[in-house]
Amino acid sequence: MRSDGTRYEVRLAESEADVRAAQRLRYRVFVEEMGAKVSPADAAEGLERDRFDPHFDHLLLIDRDLAERDALNSVVGVYRLMRGSVAKPGLGFYGATEYDLSRLMEMRRETVELGRSCVHPDYRGGVAMHLLWSGLGQYVTHNNVEVMFGVASFHGTDPDAVATPLSYLHHNHLAPDDLRVTCWPENRAEMDRISAVEVDRAAAMKLLPPLIKGYLRLGGFVGDGAFIDRAFNTIDVCLLMDTARMAAKYRDMYSRGALGEVKVG
Repeated sequence: MRSDGTRYEVRLAESEADVRAAQRLRYRVFVEEMGAKVSPADAAEGLERDRFDPHFDHLLLIDRDLAERDALNSVVGVYRLMRGSVAKPGLGFYGATEYDLSRLMEMRRETVELGRSCVHPDYRGGVAMHLLWSGLGQYVTHNNVEVMFGVASFHGTDPDAVATPLSYLHHNHLAPDDLRVTCWPENRAEMDRISAVEVDRAAAMKLLPPLIKGYLRLGGFVGDGAFIDRAFNTIDVCLLMDTARMAAKYRDMYSRGALGEVKVG
């Protein structure tokens, strides 16, 4: 165990081995823990991957103590990041499979899609997410990103089971018109399942995943409609954050000094 404050490192993937380590963690969380489906070939290798991976930047949280013994399993937190300036002339955004992102594609402002965010179970509730978000903050600043977006998920595929938090999000955090993306009709679930006056806010907050709560605290919004992702065994909502609207909160939370080494430039 290191005692000099350098146990953790946050950086972008620099090699195919780094990306495979990220895909290994994603398999552990999304497939083994949450029940996502992958191909037999990916299952045999213990990797969760798709055709978009080569086009994303992969932000890694690395436990250096583990890296000294087992590099493939030393990545304990990940984000994958796709800037609009990369997506538009290339493969496009992953989220376009679930939402009509034409408003974001038409923006002149730089955007970034956040996806596949996960932390190893043994590292949840500690500094892991803080470190990842610190790295994300530096990435956003370095690349002059003004709008961040991406899907966040509820476990399971029954929208009635999460009617309260979905309705709360719809009535209280629906994105303004300039940012409001819309879920495609196929696999769409309406979010306003309970009227605004009947929504129990306390109950809704208890059922919101921590990641969604974190985005809301930073001033995040949600798109119109939820997507039922049966392959991943989730119900997705699209979260959107305008850095101009959230800059003060973001600086307050993530400029208090790094808890580990962060390198995203």
